[in-house]
Amino acid sequence: MIQPFHLAIPVQNLEKCRTFYRDILNCIEGRSTEQWVDFNFFGHQLVIHQKKDFQPTTSITNPVDGHDVPVPHFGVILTWEDWHSLADRLKALHTKFEIEPCIRFKGKVGEQATMFFKDPENNALEFKTFKDMSQIFAK
Repeated sequence: MIQPFHLAIPVQNLEKCRTFYRDILNCIEGRSTEQWVDFNFFGHQLVIHQKKDFQPTTSITNPVDGHDVPVPHFGVILTWEDWHSLADRLKALHTKFEIEPCIRFKGKVGEQATMFFKDPENNALEFKTFKDMSQIFAK
């Protein structure tokens, strides 16, 4: 069993981000106060902390396989079927993608389907999948 990670991120608008993670990504909400909300982020613990003076910044990018990947970013590796379901749902919701759902490293070690988009506070997220999960850490 993989141990769940814990990630806490700052946000200015707690309610806007709460709606995004709950209603767009379908994360189950856990404990909360007026300043923070816990989410079950695909089996991991994500906490959004309201910081009214937080200034979201423009992320930098790093070239990867012909795309400008936003850095920093976070996300999860889904099953092939779940990734495609999420990509289809996000497209239907007219999500603005930083990198449209695509296959990266096609025909190479580590071939994967990936997509990047941002939450309402400019935090970059990546969701990816591998047809062959043994490729996750392959060299």
